[in-house]
Amino acid sequence: MSSSTHEQAAAVPWQVHGTSWYARSVHDVARDLLGAYLVRRHPDGDVTLRITEVEAYGGADDPASHAFRGPTARNRSMFGRPGRLYVYRHLGLHHCVNIVCGPVGEAAAVLVRAGEVVEGQPLAQGRREAAGRCDSARQIARGPARLAVAMALDLQDDARDVTEPSGTVVVQLPVDPLPRTVATGPRVGVSGEGADPARFGWRSWLVDEPTVSAYRPVAGRVR
Repeated sequence: MSSSTHEQAAAVPWQVHGTSWYARSVHDVARDLLGAYLVRRHPDGDVTLRITEVEAYGGADDPASHAFRGPTARNRSMFGRPGRLYVYRHLGLHHCVNIVCGPVGEAAAVLVRAGEVVEGQPLAQGRREAAGRCDSARQIARGPARLAVAMALDLQDDARDVTEPSGTVVVQLPVDPLPRTVATGPRVGVSGEGADPARFGWRSWLVDEPTVSAYRPVAGRVR
């Protein structure tokens, strides 16, 4: 995002939508979240991220989804109220942050894959450097594991409400969105039926954004 675009974004009036905005198709919510701001308020300081890349995950219709085989203790939040976070630990190593969509009981969620830190960059970069290498602003939240570290989000934030304007995690959306070009394609690191690009081209990203993560198919693994 250029400095002029930053100035435009700063001048745009933002709003926080309620639960009903998230109680829609996961694909519609995923696309509409691109360009939105994810705000994290923390005792160490606040960080704001502009979302540049997302992935949609369904329920019983999606072989790559955690909810494919029904509710468990791990995925319970996916079946709950829309507009909440679903945070899980991937392979016991990294956290991934999702936003729950659709009606209660019909599991779906949008994975926030990547974004540009627009406020609180020194804090976010410091968190990343403490956890591993981070050699540029572009890399701070380029990928879901890096994003979770930069935003200080973990399992304690599972089921947290993002529809409360004064909450510790909140999604802000523009009243009148800025022009944008969106591309779609297969999800990252998904194999098997869920990797079929004809059926599951469920990753969306803002074109020409350097923070968008690289596409890497991974054989024999689902998220």
